[in-house]
Amino acid sequence: MIQFAHPEHLQYLFLLPLIALVLWGAWYLRNRSVRRYGLRSTVLRMVPARSRVKYWLRGSILLLAFASLIVAYANPKVGTKFEEVTRSGIDLIVAIDVSSSMLAEDIQPNRISAAKKELQNLINNLKGDRIGIIVFSGEAYTQLPLTSDYNAALMLTDVITTGIAPRPGTAIGSAIELARESFKKEEGKYKAMVIITDGENHEDDPVAVAKEAAPEGIVIHTIGMGSLEGAPIPVGSGDRRQGFKKDQDGNLVLTRLDDETLREIARITGGSFTQALSGRDNLATVFEQIERMEKKEFGTKQFTDFEDRFQYLLFLGLLLLVTELLISETRNRFLSRFSIFAPNEEKEGDER
Repeated sequence: MIQFAHPEHLQYLFLLPLIALVLWGAWYLRNRSVRRYGLRSTVLRMVPARSRVKYWLRGSILLLAFASLIVAYANPKVGTKFEEVTRSGIDLIVAIDVSSSMLAEDIQPNRISAAKKELQNLINNLKGDRIGIIVFSGEAYTQLPLTSDYNAALMLTDVITTGIAPRPGTAIGSAIELARESFKKEEGKYKAMVIITDGENHEDDPVAVAKEAAPEGIVIHTIGMGSLEGAPIPVGSGDRRQGFKKDQDGNLVLTRLDDETLREIARITGGSFTQALSGRDNLATVFEQIERMEKKEFGTKQFTDFEDRFQYLLFLGLLLLVTELLISETRNRFLSRFSIFAPNEEKEGDER
């Protein structure tokens, strides 16, 4: 396993395309200056030692050297000791609604973005608990099985968006049922679920499924995304927005928070309901109840010791810089017999 002591330094890798652009610009200006003295093919015959391939070879080595030094600056660490660590916590599954109604903007910037932020905040505050992620619209799908790898969970939140679940609609009951299958049946406790949705259910009866989950010890907390007044559903995205969703009669479709259903699901299973509001810590109540839950001990295998490996990349970067300095742009006399570094001036002259 590899991790970085200073991952924020990896942002300097975005400078590499800029360096490549500078190299291309230098090459372009050089060629333009050559044309001032006459036909390019004629001028190149006057300076046969010039090698186009070596110029780009030096540029490629220079880019690779900078990349190595930047990664070394971030200080990569490699796990060297893998052992089982005992943790204490609960099994927690978060189900997030990815139906099109989650694009409504009654919570800024929109419901789905706010829901992802809630999920990220939840993951960042977990201590020893295992987490799983389910996405659902007309059907539920497991995005991440139960795990103690919070970094993997955070990375997966980036790809969550509306449309990743192919079947349209909203099926909260399907998400609860999938969570029941993910939990251990023999355990009557240590299990919690957080459902982040606007509550507009069209596919099944989530209250009935919640009644089946309650005897199994699954505590369900619900977070309602949206307003009771409702909001239109944008069609398209960004600069390509085409307006708002309308029904067959041309009337604007409004999506409203169904708080009654979400409150009932939470009540049946002993959980809590929270209506999400912009600029507020909507998970405070959920955190409090999770912390009060009885914990179980379970072992997880993970790397416990990490060693620095920046020195290898630092050496590679310096070696590449020295190599780049030693490579001249003149053609090798022996290899030039095979036209390996030739600028194809004859071919270019024929074309002209």
